Amino acid sequence: MSPRTRDFGDGSIMLDVNLKAPEHYINRELSFLDFNQRVLAQAHDERLPLLERIRFLGISCSNLDEFFEIRVASLKQRQELGSLTGGPDGMTVPEQLTAIHERAAALVKDQYELLHQLVFPDLATQGIQFVNAKTLTPAQRKWVGDYFAKEVEPVLTPLGLDPARPFPRIQNKSLNFIVRLSGKDAFGRDAELAVVQVPRSLPRIIRLPATTGDEPGKTYFVFLSAVISTFVAQLFSGMKVEGAWQFRVTRNSDLFVDDEEVDNLLRAIEGELAQRRYGAAVRLETSLDCPEDITSFLLRHFALKRDDLYQVNGPVNLNRLMAIYDLVDRPDLKFPPFTPCIPKRLVAKEDIFAVMREGEVLLHHPFEAFAPVIDFLRQAAADPDVLAIKQTLYRTGPQSPVVDALVDAARAGKEVTVIIELMARFDEAANIQLATRLQEAGAHVMYGVVGYKTHAKLIMVVRRERGKLRRYCHCGTGNYHPNTARVYTDYGLFTCDEAVGEDLHELFLQLTSPTRVATMQKILQSPFTLHEGLLEKTRREMAFAREGKPARIIAKMNALIEPQIIQTLYSAAMAGVKVDLIVRGICALRPGMPGISENITVRSVIGRFLEHSRVYYFHNDGSPEIFCASADWMERNFFRRIEVCFPIERKQHRDRIVEDLQTYLADNEQAWVLRPDGKYERASANGAPPVTAQQVLLQRYSDCND
Repeated sequence: MSPRTRDFGDGSIMLDVNLKAPEHYINRELSFLDFNQRVLAQAHDERLPLLERIRFLGISCSNLDEFFEIRVASLKQRQELGSLTGGPDGMTVPEQLTAIHERAAALVKDQYELLHQLVFPDLATQGIQFVNAKTLTPAQRKWVGDYFAKEVEPVLTPLGLDPARPFPRIQNKSLNFIVRLSGKDAFGRDAELAVVQVPRSLPRIIRLPATTGDEPGKTYFVFLSAVISTFVAQLFSGMKVEGAWQFRVTRNSDLFVDDEEVDNLLRAIEGELAQRRYGAAVRLETSLDCPEDITSFLLRHFALKRDDLYQVNGPVNLNRLMAIYDLVDRPDLKFPPFTPCIPKRLVAKEDIFAVMREGEVLLHHPFEAFAPVIDFLRQAAADPDVLAIKQTLYRTGPQSPVVDALVDAARAGKEVTVIIELMARFDEAANIQLATRLQEAGAHVMYGVVGYKTHAKLIMVVRRERGKLRRYCHCGTGNYHPNTARVYTDYGLFTCDEAVGEDLHELFLQLTSPTRVATMQKILQSPFTLHEGLLEKTRREMAFAREGKPARIIAKMNALIEPQIIQTLYSAAMAGVKVDLIVRGICALRPGMPGISENITVRSVIGRFLEHSRVYYFHNDGSPEIFCASADWMERNFFRRIEVCFPIERKQHRDRIVEDLQTYLADNEQAWVLRPDGKYERASANGAPPVTAQQVLLQRYSDCND
């Protein structure tokens, strides 16, 4: 039977298909694992500096840890509660967990093959050698033995396992050894098993000093796990150690706060943080040579199944390998350093308010410096005409100059209001500390709206000028974190546009006090207008396409999984709209399906910098609209978060962003293209000159015009 068609009465005919059919969607969990495979591919890429490749290996391991802590933990909870239904792709929870194990096991195998077949040999070629019990020279063995006796053994507490000494509590992602023993202890009892927990305070990689017998020009390192396994017998005097094997447990690390029951969000989160280290186990890692009876014992103890076991040929925590990056002073093995530029308009004048009055300023980090954002806050803190500063904070990092400026402003008598998102995953404790610091300085600290994570990136400064109040604003796609601004790509807009200022004023009122939903003039906001606003603009492109006019959408983001957005993009593509998506990570949309998504392309760019900016372009019949935002196209961003999407109205800035987007679409070196079958393949130059988007942008922004 041929597919049905629909006549729109304007000469256009489209296939009438079920856009909700599961085969039109890619599973979000498997899509994430594919993304992590692309990250690991960077570690395989011998065109990159060696130490940078090792960092990508570590990042892939760290990403996988968080995936198990949050996503796999969530699926396991759903399974325990009897909720087996899946998402738009139709996979049930058990089916997802089975597929995740298969895909994750292959990824882990790839990680450790890379370690042994490429990383260690390539490091050795560069004079950087990792040693173990079998390769230690006599002089090295003596030094490592002394190190163990003086620095390691005093902080270890071996714990026997018997009826009086039960299995100890194992912290999330901590390094541990399970030891098989024979013989009798000091009390004449048979001892069979013990656990050695390794404190986090001990360095996981140790640099060896030069010793007799070293090869000239070589630097030697040893893993702490190798040190302990070599000398573990010294912890059990009089006993025979039959074997010692590493293990690590990954636990559910998602915080749960009951929105309806909590009466003090800060105290509730503090209470949850204390338990995070001991959440339900979701994954067990052991060394590859761990005997079957030991792994079975561990699985039973942690209430895990065989599919939750990952046995590895090396250290059980490869992201610790990233420490080598700072331990080795080898600039030749790292990316060349660069200095982010500052737009000439900002350099020419010290008064950033005067610059903003002349016209909006757009920054593209890390190619352009984050320093102007800090200078904006510092100038506001010191300016006697500034009356108030309001800001959202999601992640800032320790010893933040952003927080320093806010503290200075509060102490100077400004009205400082800070919306701190306490539920910023894995930064909760740091955010509690900075909240306390700001409160002690006299700032008003709020925690947003319970049940809605405040993810918007906003600063608003209220200044008195000639007897009137004027608002100066900064809107960004990324966090106010100076360190990540060096490695994440993000846009930030300085503006004193009156309408934008009024919109942000209304938004801050929403965050700090009971108020109605305001009608925004220029910005789109989650959870109220962003989702419908994007749908409306997509439908508008469809209408243009049906009229035979050029119609195009370009969108750049980190993740795309919201079903209604995907269905509307499918409809737009079927109507003739050309849709180019630059999605770094998870993508549930399936491009290139005949008759449905042939007009849609999806690409992912993985490079030196983490692609983090969210940009939406709509052709709009030759009058382009461009928005930057803090939001990905996910249900949580549209419906469970406070997000802001702000327009880029200055033509010069719009043209610059379009040029940037075109550069990403032209990348044929670090881009991956999503195929209709859900697999990614590297973009091919097909004889064209090689284009590496991030390198082109580094060069383009080196001139620093605005």
